[in-house]
Amino acid sequence: MNKNKIWDITPLVTADFPLWPGSKPLQRHIVCDIEKGDVITSSNISSTAHLGAHADAPSHYAKDGLTIDECPLHYYLGLCQVIHPQVKHGELITKKNIDQKIVAPRVLFATSTFDYAKPFSEDFAAFDPDFFEFMAQNKVITIGIDAPSVDLFKNQALPCHQLAYKYEIALLENLDLDGVPEGLYELTALPLKIKGFDASPVRAILRGIEYPSASSP
Repeated sequence: MNKNKIWDITPLVTADFPLWPGSKPLQRHIVCDIEKGDVITSSNISSTAHLGAHADAPSHYAKDGLTIDECPLHYYLGLCQVIHPQVKHGELITKKNIDQKIVAPRVLFATSTFDYAKPFSEDFAAFDPDFFEFMAQNKVITIGIDAPSVDLFKNQALPCHQLAYKYEIALLENLDLDGVPEGLYELTALPLKIKGFDASPVRAILRGIEYPSASSP
């Protein structure tokens, strides 16, 4: 692995990006346009806060949870591990379908079960609650996935979201981990500091780097 390489793990967002049903798609409203003789080009945007690669705030799934501007930044920056679970569409990620020991405080799972170039599909893989709790008990502070949710689409009880709140785990969803090998990286996926919001888009990247210890946060 090239230790100096940067992996962009943020999917390209367009007006056709496959969003959770009922979410507002990206819209661009051009206020000024150089092509039409204005001095500058300036745009307004509107969309769901859960657009593309994003960080869920605890207020998304818990009444008294922190909003995105209140979330500590160390969750989104630092030593990270990428794992490729052996999982199919609609299946749960468990301890049985990973062959890597979890050694980092931030862990991203590449399932390859959601295609950002196609319409929204409900059959993406997500986490088994027991495995999610296992990660929490092993001091994982951030969990990410290359799918729209850490819970299966039809599980409206959102057990893994609730465990994230219980154990103060940060969630990253809709990552693009295609082509990223398993291993250790430095993660940067900072949310916007927007007051009161339940989520924020992130520009998520990984940098290959050797750490002296996998136990450092």
